[in-house]
Amino acid sequence: MGNLFTTILNTANTLRAVEDGLATVQNNVANANTAGFATQTQTFSALPFDLTVGLPGGVEAGPVESSRDAYAEQGVRDQQTALGYYTQKVADLTPIESYFDLSGTSGIEPAMNALFSSFSQLSVNPNDPVSRQLVLSNASVVAQQFQDSVTGFTNQQADINSQAQSTIANINQLAAAIAQVNGSGRVSPSGSVNSGLDAQLNSSLEQLSQLVNFTTLQQPDGTVSVYIGGQTPLVVGDQAYDIQGDFSTPQTAIISSTGTDISDQITGGQLSALVDDNNNVIPGYISQLNTLAQSLADQVNSTLDQGVDESGAAPTTDLFTYDPAAPAGSLAVNPLTPDQIAAALPGATGGNGNALALAQLANATNLNGYTFAQYYGNLGGQVGNDVSAAQGSETTKQNLLSQAQALRQQASGVSLDAQATQLIEYEQSYNASAKMLTVLDELTESIMAVIT
Repeated sequence: MGNLFTTILNTANTLRAVEDGLATVQNNVANANTAGFATQTQTFSALPFDLTVGLPGGVEAGPVESSRDAYAEQGVRDQQTALGYYTQKVADLTPIESYFDLSGTSGIEPAMNALFSSFSQLSVNPNDPVSRQLVLSNASVVAQQFQDSVTGFTNQQADINSQAQSTIANINQLAAAIAQVNGSGRVSPSGSVNSGLDAQLNSSLEQLSQLVNFTTLQQPDGTVSVYIGGQTPLVVGDQAYDIQGDFSTPQTAIISSTGTDISDQITGGQLSALVDDNNNVIPGYISQLNTLAQSLADQVNSTLDQGVDESGAAPTTDLFTYDPAAPAGSLAVNPLTPDQIAAALPGATGGNGNALALAQLANATNLNGYTFAQYYGNLGGQVGNDVSAAQGSETTKQNLLSQAQALRQQASGVSLDAQATQLIEYEQSYNASAKMLTVLDELTESIMAVIT
């Protein structure tokens, strides 16, 4: 009878173990499309068998193991970080490109061309009040186009800062979610991984990787520590350490929870692109616009100073004025009257000598070896190249991300075919154990009947 009861006990244990395996398969299938989920595998262990000391043997369910591959996960996060950077670059710089439509009829280049064309027309009719007024009107258009471009750039910077604030808020929210998972016992003392919490953790880490570069450290207690740039703590245990942005100056800074500037640690993800575009890229474009505006104004003013107005007097007021700290954004035309335009040269009142010199400025290579139009074209080409390069890199990184995701899917994704095969095996084991238990039950009843 002892051996019979031992066999019944072992069979019942086997049924319970197989039920755990079936539950694991069902959980895998139910979460096949859950973000961050990795296939779980029910392990089994043989119990010690030695009847002389009361060890009946049999089998029991062991820890549920995750198929998650840390290398594959890191590969996906790395590509997400790179893709996030270039996707944000495209979004930031594409609006800037619209200000450099070199084939359009509006903008800085057409305005400069119109100004020099009016100088040329003035040289034909130096005493024509309409031609003189056209110079003033076209000069005002040039100044307005420079101002409009800088306004557009600074508005884009304001939008970038707004996006940076939202990105920082998202980073902090994800850090809080990771800290919460850390405090929820994702890994049990026996080593089993809670598949739901594990999925939440890795989904949050993948989302975070799109926003900022970081490293993770797996701790002995099953928690995951997150360090921005591999240095600044963002999550340690169940504690999240919020970062913030300092937008009080033109140079955006990212500040840690301890008040330290960690901007130089932000080298990947959307936040890195936002900071770089606001602090470096767009200011670089504006700096070149300032150079162009200042050079144009100075050369036109200087040439006008060499001439005389309609009455033969030397000019007392420049055509263009600007703030040296921000020439492009402040470029303006002084309130001159048409007769004050110095179209003639001294000693030749009523002539066109100075108007000709003004018209010739259009083809002069006095700006770093370029004409005004060439310099502006180079700047527009640089912006176009920057956008094109970002778009190309975005496409490349998207392809690399798809490859990394495919490798991860092979390593830890749920295969419905594999789960179907596992399910059949468990069902067969369960049915065999159930049938064995039925036979043992009938045998027990028979024995009891004989005894009684």
